[in-house]
Amino acid sequence: MSRRLLCLGACLFAALANPTLAGTRIKDFASIEGVRENQLIGYGVVVGLNQTGDRRQTVFTTQTLTNMLQKMGVQISPTLIRVNNTASVMVTATLPAFAQPGTKLDITVAAIGDASNLQGGLLLLTNLRSADGQPYAVGQGPVVTGGFVAGGGATKQTTNHPTVGRVPNGATVERAPPSVAPTSEVKLQLHRGDFSSANRMTEAINKKFGPEAVAVSENAALVRVKIPAAFTSNPVGFIAQLESIQVDTDTVSKVVINERTGTIIMGKQVKVSPVAIMHGNLSIQIETTMEVSQPAPFSQGQTQVVPQVGVGVKEEKARNLVLKDGATVEELVKSLSAIGSTARDIIAILQSLQSAGALEAEIEVI
Repeated sequence: MSRRLLCLGACLFAALANPTLAGTRIKDFASIEGVRENQLIGYGVVVGLNQTGDRRQTVFTTQTLTNMLQKMGVQISPTLIRVNNTASVMVTATLPAFAQPGTKLDITVAAIGDASNLQGGLLLLTNLRSADGQPYAVGQGPVVTGGFVAGGGATKQTTNHPTVGRVPNGATVERAPPSVAPTSEVKLQLHRGDFSSANRMTEAINKKFGPEAVAVSENAALVRVKIPAAFTSNPVGFIAQLESIQVDTDTVSKVVINERTGTIIMGKQVKVSPVAIMHGNLSIQIETTMEVSQPAPFSQGQTQVVPQVGVGVKEEKARNLVLKDGATVEELVKSLSAIGSTARDIIAILQSLQSAGALEAEIEVI
C-alpha cells in the first residue's frame, strides 16, 4: 500500500512540474451565465412486460391505463383491468442549453410501483416538463435495462438493477429552452469561487483582447466581460476564443482522505512546518488454547477440557523522522514511506500534524 502511495505521489508531482499542464482553460473551470442545462421530468407507462409489471394493489397504474383507453374510445372499469404487463414509471431527461426543436435526447425510466422488471418494455408517449410546468419534449420507445432477472422462487437470480432503464434518443425536443443569448457583455461564473482565480482570469482576458474587452471581477465567482466592437456581429466567435484562454487557477490547500480505500490526495500548495514525528506500533495478542485433562486409569477423576490463556505483548521500536523548514509534500510522502508507514498510518499522522499546527492545509475525509 505504501509503495503504491509513493508511486501515486511521484506521478502527481511529475504532472505538477510539467509546464504544459500548468494552465487551465476558462471553459474547464467557468461557465457562461445563462448557458445551462435544464432538468425534465414526466410520468409515463411502460407496456409489453412479461408478467413483471405492477400488481393490482398499484391503483394509479390501472387509473392511468383506464384514462388512456378512454381517450382512444375504449370504455372500461378500472376494477376489470389487470396490469401484470404494465408498469407506471417516472421519466427524466436533461435538456441542454440552446437545444432546438427536433433534437434527440436520452431518457431514463424508473419504476415507481411494485414492478419487478422493465426488461423488454415499451414506453408510451410521455410529456417531459421542466420546473415551470411547461412541456419541452416528448418521449417514447423501447426500454433498455442493464440488468435482468432469471429463474423464480428460491432459485431466482437478479443482476444489476432491472427496474431502471434507458431509452437512447427516446425523446424529441418540441420547444427551445430559455437561454440567455450574449449581447453586449458576457458573465463568467466560476465553478468554485476563488478571488485569486477570478483576478487571474480577469488579467488574462484583458491581456488577450486588449483594452477593448474590459473584464471586471465582480466577486470571487463572477467575472463580467464586455464584448469588443470587432465581435459585435460574431459573439459566438468571441466566446470561443474567450473559453480557450488558459489561466493558472488557484485552490485552497487541502488534503483529501478516503479511509475506506486508503487513498490520500495532496496538492502542491500543502506545506509542512518543521516537525519531528515518532511513530511505533504496540500489538497485544490474547490466545486461548483448549487442552484435555485425562485422569489416570482406574482413578475416580473425570475427563475435562481446560482452557489455557496466553497473553503476548509485542512493541515495535519507534520510528522517527525530522522535517526541516520548507519541507514539501513529496519529502513528507517519501519520508513516511521510508519508515514503513502504511496508508492508514499516514492518515493518522496527517491528522496529528494538523492538530499540532504543522500541516498548513485543510483535511477533508470522504
